[in-house]
Amino acid sequence: METGTARIGVDVGGTFTDVTLRTGDGLVTAKVATTPEQADGVMWGIEVACERAGIVPAGIGEFTHATTVPVNALLERAGAQTALVTTEGFRDVVEIGRQDRPDLYDRSVERPDPLVPRRRRLEVDERATPEGVERPVTEEGIERVAGEIRETGAESVAVALLHAYATPDNEARLAEGLRDRLPIPVSVSHEVLAAFREYERTATTAADAYVRPAVDAYLGDLIEQVRAAGVPTPQVMGGNGGVAGADRARERAATTVLSGPAAGVVGAARAAEGVAADRDLAGLVTFDMGGTSSDVSLVRDGEAERTAETTVGGVPIHLPMVDVTTVGSGGGSVARVDSGGALRVGPRSAGAEPGPACYGRGGEEPTVTDAAVELGYVGGKLGGELALEPDRATAVLAELAEAGGFDTAAEAAAGIYRVAAATMTRTIREVTVEAGHDPREFGLVAFGGAGPLFGAALADRLGIGTVVVPLQAGVLSAMGLLAADEEVDAVRTLRTRLAEADLEAVEAAFAAVGERAREGLRDPDRGTVDRVADCRYAGQSFELSVPAPDPFDPEIVRDRFEDAHERAYGYRTDDPVELVTLRARASVGRELGPIPYEGEESFERGTRKARFGDDVHETAVHDRRGPPIGTTIDGPAVLEGRESTTLVPPEWTATVRGDGTLVLTEGGESA
Repeated sequence: METGTARIGVDVGGTFTDVTLRTGDGLVTAKVATTPEQADGVMWGIEVACERAGIVPAGIGEFTHATTVPVNALLERAGAQTALVTTEGFRDVVEIGRQDRPDLYDRSVERPDPLVPRRRRLEVDERATPEGVERPVTEEGIERVAGEIRETGAESVAVALLHAYATPDNEARLAEGLRDRLPIPVSVSHEVLAAFREYERTATTAADAYVRPAVDAYLGDLIEQVRAAGVPTPQVMGGNGGVAGADRARERAATTVLSGPAAGVVGAARAAEGVAADRDLAGLVTFDMGGTSSDVSLVRDGEAERTAETTVGGVPIHLPMVDVTTVGSGGGSVARVDSGGALRVGPRSAGAEPGPACYGRGGEEPTVTDAAVELGYVGGKLGGELALEPDRATAVLAELAEAGGFDTAAEAAAGIYRVAAATMTRTIREVTVEAGHDPREFGLVAFGGAGPLFGAALADRLGIGTVVVPLQAGVLSAMGLLAADEEVDAVRTLRTRLAEADLEAVEAAFAAVGERAREGLRDPDRGTVDRVADCRYAGQSFELSVPAPDPFDPEIVRDRFEDAHERAYGYRTDDPVELVTLRARASVGRELGPIPYEGEESFERGTRKARFGDDVHETAVHDRRGPPIGTTIDGPAVLEGRESTTLVPPEWTATVRGDGTLVLTEGGESA
């Protein structure tokens, strides 16, 4: 293959690091254990994939990457010691928050501590309003704050002044002065999130500053290693479902939170788009079950559902992101019997080391993977390399059975499978039924290392008639990295009633925010810009996002908003509509291209006994990459792949599509 023409995507998960390598001959995949120093595992995965493809790393021309460094820093509270500088009188905004509670009736609920403790929250004398600066920041004030930051020993700084979203002059001057005086990174609210609501803007800026040193150090280490191997500097996946240059990711670290789950949704949307069209589905539920957690999202009209706000580890982050709901249930989730005698599964995970007991690496607690081995769903060698040890799984499950009152290890395993399935079913209901969607009108895309083991079981519980399992299901997030467009988002608050809007002012604001987004692209001249308007009825507290036409037309925007409001809440009114925030997304399209699939006539591996419900069935075992296009496989059956195993229960049928995708349907219905 010609040097420098291959493309590689590497997604680091909590347990495994997934790799897809696109060459002129097709797609090569790999899955390796995530290492404590993530960059080491990334290089390991690259080397394994290149060896399988018969190329050297220097043959890679494009590298796209997703990392868990920022989300781990937030979840584990392992980020930088951050100082926060804000307007005098507003240092406690991040602690006061919105005064809401996650559980309205729990009087003992405890809020997570803010990322910045009060001793590192500093104030500066200044005053600006949305109309302009009333009292400028002075050089003396900047010098004083810089000295106080030094005394705190802070490793990063967040600057969030009141009304800087509309009038950033004071904030820009303060940030410039601090950058000149301090050798640590400074995150600035009007650069991170130029939107109103001081709590969310301040908290998001603080989160950016909190994770920025870790992201910068990690990417710096990775860039050094890949360059030494002849691999290009990576593009980094953002939580918005698009990739951006590594320099931008290092400067806007918060945009990389939840990058791996976003990549999975992009990969699922691409892999299942043909099925959704052929079967006239209202959309797709994406279900990504890895070793540590499961992620659920929606895809409609070929696009991932997005949100302008999310919460990670109790920290609100108000940046455009793929709307993903995560639950702590994965293949490595540990099962236990609680003090009341109930069986619990997760959220604690055995991780990659020691991993499930069946891995033979010292794990001594039963996990979902051990249950799958005991039930006969998983066997042989994982990835063709790791020989499973079923006896170890049986031993730890027997101990659980004794503690939980099960008659046998197999019954304990069946209980673990049911509990894990129930947990994930609730999560899918949360993003469908509770959001006003009927899951029966959707298809389910099951992927991740463990997702295809549960796809049909979840569909049964939800009334979903179509389950899609992509050929690369076990590494689909890494494939999504190759399919994702380059995207940069920008935002600006501009509050006005639609009926009274100054169209010239709105167009000028859209032009400015669009240009800011375009400037974040590697090649701004190639970018196209999509515009979005956040609107609400007068008096409401929160907004809905709708596409904004170019040129801006208030009547079209009102119609789109009212349609969206009726879908979300079931009604529309004659109240005035307010235009609140303008959003722009600059993008450059990237194509993965078709991946050839032929299959083989010889794909049967034999049979083994597997338990479904209370019954044990003789179950066919097949090579996942073997069945030719058009092959129909009746359940019960297991299809073993290098990175994941697909379970076809009794009464279900799997059909192989032209790209190797499996479509599972209940009752033998043709796919």
